[in-house]
Amino acid sequence: MKSTPAGDEPLARRASDDRRPDRPGGALNPPDPGRGRRIGIDVGSVRIGVAASDPDAILATPVETVARDRRKDSDRHIRRLAGLVQDLGAVEVVVGLPRTLADRSGSSAQDAVAVADALAARIAPTPVRLADERLTTVVAQRSLREAGVRARGQRSVIDQAAAVGILQNWLDQRRAAPGTQGAQEHRAAHGEVVDD
Repeated sequence: MKSTPAGDEPLARRASDDRRPDRPGGALNPPDPGRGRRIGIDVGSVRIGVAASDPDAILATPVETVARDRRKDSDRHIRRLAGLVQDLGAVEVVVGLPRTLADRSGSSAQDAVAVADALAARIAPTPVRLADERLTTVVAQRSLREAGVRARGQRSVIDQAAAVGILQNWLDQRRAAPGTQGAQEHRAAHGEVVDD
């Protein structure tokens, strides 16, 4: 196999090697867009789970599972995701970034970054964030199993549940992060005085 100079590697591969999950708070660039619906995405090799929040960004619910089109030069799944962003009027998209328990990235992380970057290019200026998604699929499978849902034949439900987990974690972190729009909105909604 012929090696290529680092500059000839695909941009998504180079970029994912050092990409870390975003965290809600003052360091986001672009900044938190404020009130509005968010979309959560769980990128899989065969399917992509999608979840959405309510307009107040409090609760994540499943939306659908998008089939991955792995044919070279096909962006059918990206077009569908972009359509959902537009149809739902999302102000922010959160894509799960799978990292190992040792906080390393692998091929799944590279794939998630590539999907996030392709979607970001299509829906700009809507921000696309990367969120830590360690163990979300495992937690989703366990929760569904405890609810009596069989995993066999339910892969699309698991993908959506994982997307819900990714997005709900983001929403909860957003509300808890000091100085964010989410924290201010949460305090104001609960009758607390908001200083700004």
